[in-house]
Amino acid sequence: MPSATIHESMPRRAAVVFDLLHDYARRMEWDTLLREARLTRGYAQAAKGATSLCVGKALFGWVGIETRYLVFSPGRVAAVEMIGRAPFFERFAASIRHEDEEEGGGSLLTYKLAFTARPACLRWLLEPMMLVFLRHETRKRLRSLSEFLRKD
Repeated sequence: MPSATIHESMPRRAAVVFDLLHDYARRMEWDTLLREARLTRGYAQAAKGATSLCVGKALFGWVGIETRYLVFSPGRVAAVEMIGRAPFFERFAASIRHEDEEEGGGSLLTYKLAFTARPACLRWLLEPMMLVFLRHETRKRLRSLSEFLRKD
């Protein structure tokens, strides 16, 4: 299963970054990949068990992935897994860990993702391309989040 780990320094403490990242009402203010982000199935706020839908911009085929929070520990870590079906993804999971830096008032964000592409007969072709794309877009999104926090 392809996976990646991306680290990004944040200019604010872990609790502040965590809260903004999981605030779906504000997600579109900084997220460079998405054209839509919302909680689903009646959930009003992110929490363990809550579900969300994130839909990519036109350039990314308007692919929507619905996820469920498996772990939600405010200020520290959240983890999600894909539920239902999404084009090109058999499975998708991600975690976001936040750690305060000892000096300077910032934090380190560590994003880990893993996925399996579909259809199975094209995994050999799709997975390397999807992994390059996901790494690139995740770095871009996290840099955008960091820049947003610098201005906010």
